Amino acid sequence: MVTLGSLVIAILLSTVIVFLASAVIWMVMPHHKKEWKGLSNEEAVRAALNAQKPAPGAYTIPFATGPQAMKDPAVVKKFEEGPVGILTLRQPGRMGMGPMLVQTFIFYLAISLVVAYLASRTLPAGASYLSVFRVVGTATWMAHGFAAVHDGIWFGKPWSSVVSHLFDSLVYALLTAGVFGWRWPD
Repeated sequence: MVTLGSLVIAILLSTVIVFLASAVIWMVMPHHKKEWKGLSNEEAVRAALNAQKPAPGAYTIPFATGPQAMKDPAVVKKFEEGPVGILTLRQPGRMGMGPMLVQTFIFYLAISLVVAYLASRTLPAGASYLSVFRVVGTATWMAHGFAAVHDGIWFGKPWSSVVSHLFDSLVYALLTAGVFGWRWPD
């Protein structure tokens, strides 16, 4: 049986490699550059939002309190006229990269740890590189990427962004699978 202790180096090394790959993907690669857009009337939208003083959170436009409200002709008309969307508001102030980078690293570490647990319970010591690669790669790709599909279906994330996220996640999965296959105990 393979213990998590015997996979500590693979867990930490894959976490660091995925963290660095993520930095390169988001800062250097071009495929995320067009995902974010600004509003042509940003100042007017900011003024309207600031007048309301909304708390940080997720808001839907238009807003309906439940299934019955969705049948109200006034609400139906709002949906037909648009805009329809989800607005996420953060706490005012500068966005500090430090805390987000730390949280990202912890997230990647958690994925590597859970994938290590799964692999250690399904693969024996001395398993072939390809066997380890398949199990770890599949689980890692699912962990990093499949929530993006849900966001495309339910929250209107553009499908081009979903595909980009799945591609990034596949890169993370291949890197993680390679490290685990290389470091798998005999």
